[in-house]
Amino acid sequence: MSSIKRTLNRRKNNKKKKLAEKEMATKIALFGKLPSNCLTCDKSFDKMDKEQVKSWSVVVRDKQEKVNLYCPSCWQRAMEIIGNFNKEKASKKDGES
Repeated sequence: MSSIKRTLNRRKNNKKKKLAEKEMATKIALFGKLPSNCLTCDKSFDKMDKEQVKSWSVVVRDKQEKVNLYCPSCWQRAMEIIGNFNKEKASKKDGES
């Protein structure tokens, strides 16, 4: 009985491992598509600069296999715009009730 459980667990773990390896390979392939500048302002990005690597934002669109890169100032501006949009949307929703 316990050998069947072990066999089933081993199969399940092997499937998880293969899926994880496949996902990692896909992400590594997309890393090669990382642009060398900000999508919005065209500011240059250095992959070897640790500070830039930590501070810049990367958005991966799996279905389109597209990688977008944003500098911190453009990313902050985008987050503010989204926040304002959500506030306006919520206030309009409250006004209708």
